[in-house]
Amino acid sequence: MGKLIGRLQDPKRSGVYRSPRADEILDATKASAIAVAKVGFGPKEHLLRNIARALEFPDWFGGNWDALEDCLTDLSWRNAGGYVLLFEGATPGDDLGVLIDVLRTAAEHWAGRGKPFFAVFLDPARSLALPELFRQA
Repeated sequence: MGKLIGRLQDPKRSGVYRSPRADEILDATKASAIAVAKVGFGPKEHLLRNIARALEFPDWFGGNWDALEDCLTDLSWRNAGGYVLLFEGATPGDDLGVLIDVLRTAAEHWAGRGKPFFAVFLDPARSLALPELFRQA
């Protein structure tokens, strides 16, 4: 677990990844200042609403990709030492591609400010074309 929490606390390693399971990530972050949010995937409108709910977006969130990027690169209403978003049930398609682009932009934004930001897609089948967050021992 020490290597995993070290990775998740390193802003330079911020990005979009996949992992087969959530339990090790949750265990590693539970005693840290990193905020973890679980997000269920779905059609675009449900996905955006799930992200907004999980991260407690303000009322001004517009429910579109641009507004999502604005909120993910702000997060001033959250007091955390870093962020990990765990996405469950992602399916390939246009929405996934756009979401990954938005999440990469947010990760670059936060890395440039010295705060870790990780979007992790739970992918037990390893079917998503994303790098692994960490290797199992």
